Amino acid sequence: MTFAALGLIEPLQRTLDELDYKIPTPVQAAAIPAVLAGRDLMAAAQTGTGKTAGFALPLLQRLMLEGPVVASNSVRALVLVPTRELAEQVHESFRTYGQHLPLSTFAAYGGVSINPQMMKLRKGVDVLVATPGRLLDLFRQKALKFSQLQTLVLDEADRMLDLGFADELRSIYAALPKKRQTLLFSATFSDAIRVLAEQMLDNPLTIEVSPRNVTASNVKQCVITVDKKRKTELFCHLLKKHSWSHALVFVKTRKGVDELTELLQKQGLNVDGIHGDKPQATRQRALDRFKAREVQILFATDVAARGLDIDDLPLVVNFDLPIVAEDYVHRIGRTGRAGNSGQAISLVCADEVNLLAAIEVLSGQSLKRVEEADFIPEHRVPLIDATGQVLKKSKKPKKPKVVGGGGKKNLGKWLESNEPAEPQVKIVRKIPVFNTGPKKKK
Repeated sequence: MTFAALGLIEPLQRTLDELDYKIPTPVQAAAIPAVLAGRDLMAAAQTGTGKTAGFALPLLQRLMLEGPVVASNSVRALVLVPTRELAEQVHESFRTYGQHLPLSTFAAYGGVSINPQMMKLRKGVDVLVATPGRLLDLFRQKALKFSQLQTLVLDEADRMLDLGFADELRSIYAALPKKRQTLLFSATFSDAIRVLAEQMLDNPLTIEVSPRNVTASNVKQCVITVDKKRKTELFCHLLKKHSWSHALVFVKTRKGVDELTELLQKQGLNVDGIHGDKPQATRQRALDRFKAREVQILFATDVAARGLDIDDLPLVVNFDLPIVAEDYVHRIGRTGRAGNSGQAISLVCADEVNLLAAIEVLSGQSLKRVEEADFIPEHRVPLIDATGQVLKKSKKPKKPKVVGGGGKKNLGKWLESNEPAEPQVKIVRKIPVFNTGPKKKK
């Protein structure tokens, strides 16, 4: 099956051609026709299976062809995600897929000032990607109305429940119009997710997709541990030491791509960067130059690098680890193609230990740790086995005791962070109960 057979409109087809998307993944082939038909959907699909395009493409088409122009402080499609990092990633996907459509998108999340978000919403947006807590803040401050809402998407619903968003989901559900389309995506169909689906979805179509979770055997993988503040210095050191001539480097943020590109260009190196803020023509030109080996190093965010297919790419570097483990498989799959061998190097700091653990659990292997002379980290990255258990805790240098710890003050930051729960900790989920009946008058 091809994307053309799924009934997508010409502007979306043109975007897919530019991104070099040729054949839909299983979740896309099943989800796109169902969403276009207006069905509610319950899909078990990990990141890395193409699920974002599975709901973003048909939603953009429905918004383009159906419904009124979005009103002030209103939203037509709402996507709820558990973390601000994922909110930016999903928002960038919508921007990329909808680049040839006159539709507006926006991402709202906590940890930043709410005022610019309120100003942005004054004109209304067609697609809003948001974390539950910040969405409720905007709604309660009357910066957001749901009267025009056509579709609700719960992306990574299991993680939202893990992070304790059950109460927020209940409050959001009560504020939404009853007549709407609801799409629920989760890694697994746990009991809590099934209860959520029963109370929020109407006769949903069920899709289950197995993730690609096996890394290629012909890709040599290793982790180089480093303190966070010295990552850039280590990367420049490795680039010079090993004379890397052709490497794709994944960076978490658009700002990070720009900073690294500018730094190395000032050093006289032939490098370039691609991310969702750059025009498609500029990104395509950078990709073409990289494929032709006119560019030595290409820095990229995950979304911008999708569809990148190079037969003889010797090296992939993870400057930052991905938010979710399945993206690691997607990233290192850019090397070791067409029967060639490849190498994948990840620069990992102590802050990323949970992300690394998730990757090792998914791939069923402990990645080799390497310490580079003169860059041995003060904050060590522990060894973790394939089940997520810590094999050996690294010793930290002794520090003087400080009176008055700061344990609780960091709790809010953790709730807004992208770090998953420790793999070895068993999380007991509370099953949310939604009152679907009429409210009682006081």
